[in-house]
Amino acid sequence: MDIAVVGGILFGIISIVIGYLLEGGEIGSLFQVTAAMIVFGGTIGATAVGYSVSELKNLPKILQVALFGKEPDLIGTIDTIVKLAVKARKEGLIALESDLEKVDNQFLKKGLQLVVDAADPTMVKNSMELSIYATEQRHKVGIGIFEAAGGYAPTMGIVGTVMGLVHVLSSLNEPESLGGAIAVAFIATLYGISSANLLWLPIAAKLKNKSHKETMVMEMMIEGVLAIQAGENPMFIQARLTNFLRAKDWEAVGGKDSAEAKE
Repeated sequence: MDIAVVGGILFGIISIVIGYLLEGGEIGSLFQVTAAMIVFGGTIGATAVGYSVSELKNLPKILQVALFGKEPDLIGTIDTIVKLAVKARKEGLIALESDLEKVDNQFLKKGLQLVVDAADPTMVKNSMELSIYATEQRHKVGIGIFEAAGGYAPTMGIVGTVMGLVHVLSSLNEPESLGGAIAVAFIATLYGISSANLLWLPIAAKLKNKSHKETMVMEMMIEGVLAIQAGENPMFIQARLTNFLRAKDWEAVGGKDSAEAKE
């Protein structure tokens, strides 16, 4: 599980609740079933209108990516590409076919298969770039769902508050209960704004970040596959791909593979 997601959301909620309690508020006042139904039900309903059933069915998988998705292993990917480059340089591109089953990443495997099948470099590049484009479009759907929810939630909170105030105004003959009733009405606004800024929009931002990292790894793989196809020196390939890493991780690429790349 991604601790940053769960920990960040919980920390934000707890901070708000503690701040409210320090101001003398009562914890029970923050829990209103009707306000939650209006805000969350309205938000989910409004969001669902903009997407197809098949897209909404992918929500569990999208949440799984946000909560449990692993960080891409750039260093491991570079090491794999360098090893393949060494073998291709020694034994030829056709020799890579025996290693394709060992490649876990399907995108990299597809690119290498095209190389083994003697596809034109332009075709290899275009095919892999098309895969990146299709992946980005799928990611945009998931990101868009949570961004849409983040946009609707505050409005639904206002709707809930207005409904609550309508009820308050209909009970003006009971002035002693007006204060509590107004407070309850504004809980809907709290739910709407809080859910947008502590749940929907942060998850969308997390998905964007993961999408960016995945795209970067895929672009690095294209560079590696095309370099292998061109028969470039594995040492030069390694040096080029290292540019995709953070400066502090550059030294982590090397060891045995660096020695192999010099051969």
